[in-house]
Amino acid sequence: MLTRPKAVAFDIIGTVFSMEPMRPALVAMGLPPLALDFLYTAGLRDMFALAATGTFAPFQSVLSGCLDELLAMHGLSASSEDKTALLAMMKALPPHEDAKAAFRRLTEAGIRVFALSNGAAATTKGLLAAAGMEGLVERVLSVEEVKLSKPRAEVYHHAARAAGIAPGEMALIATHPWDLHGARIAGLMTGYVARGVPFSPALQAPDLTGETLLDVASEMVRASSQTL
Repeated sequence: MLTRPKAVAFDIIGTVFSMEPMRPALVAMGLPPLALDFLYTAGLRDMFALAATGTFAPFQSVLSGCLDELLAMHGLSASSEDKTALLAMMKALPPHEDAKAAFRRLTEAGIRVFALSNGAAATTKGLLAAAGMEGLVERVLSVEEVKLSKPRAEVYHHAARAAGIAPGEMALIATHPWDLHGARIAGLMTGYVARGVPFSPALQAPDLTGETLLDVASEMVRASSQTL
């Protein structure tokens, strides 16, 4: 059963902003198109390993090491300038086309919007500002404030504390099942942005699923005080 949340935290990379512009840049380095998917998942792999052992490193530095790993796997090398330029693209990702509408749908319904990212707060603020969405977000939150990455429960509880509400009064919207699983275990409501990809049955099922950001945001609003 789901009631309308008082606040919604959005995952940022992949969910609100697309990494797709990085794919041709990786191909230009001589890597295959799927290199982007490996780079991101390898970065998450290492962030998860750090979180599981109670340690932490900034996501950008983790990705840098994973890029070196990826190049070595393909027998390639790249200049430090090219690698820096590639990783700097994370600061200029485009929003998904319905992202602004989804944020606005929630704020117009009186639901507070937060950003909750494994990336740095400054990067998230820059992405939101470039997309003209900063005015729709009450606060930008980063795992760097907790020194543990998602999906550790401490991250989601930090978001709820920042909003001044109980975990059960906050929802997480994300396109990553692992992120939603962590939030669900931590007591948050969850909304899965599927984009054609089924949710893993091994993980805690989300409270609701929609194909797009706007679909999920609209379902959160329609929940009101009624059960879904």
